[in-house]
Amino acid sequence: MLILQLAIILIASKIAGSLSVKLGQPSVLGKLLIGIVLGPSVLGLVNETETLAEFSQIGVILLMFIAGLETDIDEFKRTGKASTFVGLGGIIVPLGLGYFAGIVLNLSSMESWFLGLLLSATSVSISVQALKEMNRLKTPEGATILGAAVIDDVVVIIALAFLMSFAGGDVHLTTVILKKVIFFAAAILVGWKVVPWFLTKFSLLKVTETVISSALIICFVYAYLAEYTGVAAIIGAYIAGVAISVTNFKHEVFEKVETISYSIFVPVFFSSIGITAQFAGITENIVLIIVLSILAILTKLIGSAIGAKAAGFGWNSSLGIGSAMVSRGEVALIIAAIGLETTLLSKKMFAVIVVVVLVTTIVTPPMMKLFFKTNAQQENT
Repeated sequence: MLILQLAIILIASKIAGSLSVKLGQPSVLGKLLIGIVLGPSVLGLVNETETLAEFSQIGVILLMFIAGLETDIDEFKRTGKASTFVGLGGIIVPLGLGYFAGIVLNLSSMESWFLGLLLSATSVSISVQALKEMNRLKTPEGATILGAAVIDDVVVIIALAFLMSFAGGDVHLTTVILKKVIFFAAAILVGWKVVPWFLTKFSLLKVTETVISSALIICFVYAYLAEYTGVAAIIGAYIAGVAISVTNFKHEVFEKVETISYSIFVPVFFSSIGITAQFAGITENIVLIIVLSILAILTKLIGSAIGAKAAGFGWNSSLGIGSAMVSRGEVALIIAAIGLETTLLSKKMFAVIVVVVLVTTIVTPPMMKLFFKTNAQQENT
């Protein structure tokens, strides 16, 4: 059954992606929408399974690994200030307005703060693909977005631990922060000293494709350790890519990982977002979904754009950066699942949030296309 599902996903996502490009949109938009069509909500040709979810997880990890490989370290350093402003701006505005929205919805103070925190999350895996298609991944805007995503993830997870400690959960804030500090310190040290040595030694083995195998080992170990210490696996994969990007193996690894990723794993990831969408009971909560979707889009867009503008970007670039931060993706879904488990999020609100996350993910590529296209036209005049 899995083999047939993979065949269906691959042919449908490639065709849908091509149609999306012909309509002037990033291909990722077509791949997201075709997932909804293939899934249980429409045709029911592909169902959500644990194996498909694992394929999807590998896809997003490899996507962020490739983004790391394409990162220009010097540009990344130059955009440190901008990344900080964008990351913090994209947290403060959604957090504050999300809290007030919760109060208006008659949620408790703790539940309202959780809603605000949920709206503060960001997942730039979709944005990375859109940036690649627009040839903007290696620009100051691209570096700023990736840096801001790392900052956003760390701050939101620490804030979540802080909130959970107040909510009575078995969470020790000091331990949470310490684990993250240890991870980033170890990741940087290992990336600097161990990764080049490991790639060199492993490549000498008398078997085929040792370089790509060693690179994938590094990627998966980084992703696992990131998730183990409470940092998103995609951040670990991204750091692994950055570590390899400064070695002599960068180009060989990039070419082969890109081939593996885009031939099967990445299309499955994009389509699975739509496949897992649940629309049962959507009509009952349609007004709430619309209101929260608008709130989720505008707060992240405005907050991050203001941060980018304060760092010196023009308005069109700032809005492009802000739009890239809009997608909440799997990061928000993980936080939502934690909220459901700890009763900080009701079953009704959880179902609403899942649809809102899907909406933010779908609108991100066309928004980026709009703002960055306008910016490019102004640059050429």
